Amino acid sequence: MAEQTSSSIVVDAPAADVMAVIADFAAYPAWAKGVTVADVVASFSDDDPAARGRAEKVFFALDVAPIKDEYTLAYVWDGDKLVTWTLVQGKMLRSLDGAYILDEIGPGRTEVTYRLALDLSIPLIGMLKRKGEKILIDTALKGLKKRVETGA
Repeated sequence: MAEQTSSSIVVDAPAADVMAVIADFAAYPAWAKGVTVADVVASFSDDDPAARGRAEKVFFALDVAPIKDEYTLAYVWDGDKLVTWTLVQGKMLRSLDGAYILDEIGPGRTEVTYRLALDLSIPLIGMLKRKGEKILIDTALKGLKKRVETGA
């Protein structure tokens, strides 16, 4: 991913619990700010040891000013340690590459790093784009932490 933005947060839960929340796309509208729809449109086989039946492609509807878009992402899973995604199709988004990297730093504690690089079909100054990415990442990490630790 070129010109990416990243941030990390520590979640008081094992990596498997964090990844289970990340992989539960149906619940995204409950905790991921701006996500109004998250529908799995294709899944990996249960025989795939790295993906274990997880989503391969997911359709999203997002409404976070100034971005209102519908797009599909393709996912690659590496067990409970890493998930990456790339844009398959979008309206306003021209590219969207991201990753969650999970690192267990102690019993029941996981450092979650979120990396993101996006490009919009509308012109945006690089500094504003990075600021937008940072806001998206920080909001997502805080929402993920709250969802994993409290179920809310």
